[in-house]
Amino acid sequence: MTNIIPARNVLGYPPVAMSAFLRMGIERIRAAVWGVLFTAVLAALIVIGSRNLAHFDAALVGYTFAVLFATFAITYRYAMWLQRPPTALYWRRGWQVFFRRRFAVRNAGNWVRRVVSDFALNRFIARRGAFRWLAHWLIMWGCVLAALITFPLVFGWIHFETVPGKLDWYRTYLFGFPTMAFPVHSLPAFLIFHGLVWSAFAVIIGVMVAMRRRMRDHGAAAVQQFGEDFLPLILLWAISVTGLLLTASYIWMDAYGYDFLALLHAVTVIFTLLWLPFGKFFHIFQRPAQLGVSFYKDIGALEGMAHCARCGQECASQLHVDDLIEVERRLGYRYEMNNPAADHYQRICPSCRRSMLAIAQGRIWNPPTENAQFDNEYPSI
Repeated sequence: MTNIIPARNVLGYPPVAMSAFLRMGIERIRAAVWGVLFTAVLAALIVIGSRNLAHFDAALVGYTFAVLFATFAITYRYAMWLQRPPTALYWRRGWQVFFRRRFAVRNAGNWVRRVVSDFALNRFIARRGAFRWLAHWLIMWGCVLAALITFPLVFGWIHFETVPGKLDWYRTYLFGFPTMAFPVHSLPAFLIFHGLVWSAFAVIIGVMVAMRRRMRDHGAAAVQQFGEDFLPLILLWAISVTGLLLTASYIWMDAYGYDFLALLHAVTVIFTLLWLPFGKFFHIFQRPAQLGVSFYKDIGALEGMAHCARCGQECASQLHVDDLIEVERRLGYRYEMNNPAADHYQRICPSCRRSMLAIAQGRIWNPPTENAQFDNEYPSI
């Protein structure tokens, strides 16, 4: 008997493995290029928006480099994620169905509704529990508010100057252009200058609610992990608390311990930014792509459903079934069937697949020659 050994190239890899290795190398290079591009664009915007660094605070350079690193790493990972065959197909199809002319008005209305319902109100979380929704909603909006305030200030995109002739008035400058002015001791000034305080309170309350759920919900406790479930909450809590201590230090304590608190706050923020692309927070950037999946499902259902080749019942959209077959072929999985009723295993609904599995197991115990009546009443397709 002759042993057939797969052909190998000069590097010692079989052809299939070598092809996958080269493909991964190309994908990494492409992702790195996107990462460098986004990082360079952000760096250029920092220089331009701060008017050639004229309004950039050098004391915040640590935060800036942490953000630039996070930008590269997030873009790199996102680009790698988008190149996975299933994700790439969903991404491409999502844009295609969203911009189809005959569904343009419908898609625009659904986009507004889903942005408000799923993102602004987090109703998809509310269906899983009230406390879970409250925690997620407070943490999300606290972080969004903090990001909208912190990043423009760190990059020098926003700064404040006193109004000439009115020393008790401040004017806001956006990218170096003057905008609104307001009295220093007014309610708008109080709300603006303490924006990070409000965001910190929201995050702390949300973290406490989430911690309560994780410590009391036995279902969550059974599957939770420190790095995925507790570490993100601890980091958000540490950032918020150290930020509040900074405010308390310069308002009520004559800046007592301010230098230490500033350093501690910087460490927590920079560590979180460096960890951001590699931990649970990465889902923040993945979640918006879910909108495309929603449109994909909607338009697929409107354009026609696929019927099971065995029972004839609707099982999924025809678009989804065809795309699933294409993705499986790209991944090297081929489930074609030599059967006139169904050319591919995906043409069969999940219920019938389970039935076929039971029938196949039954035939093992009772061969068709011994149980012809069973075989005729329950055919494979």
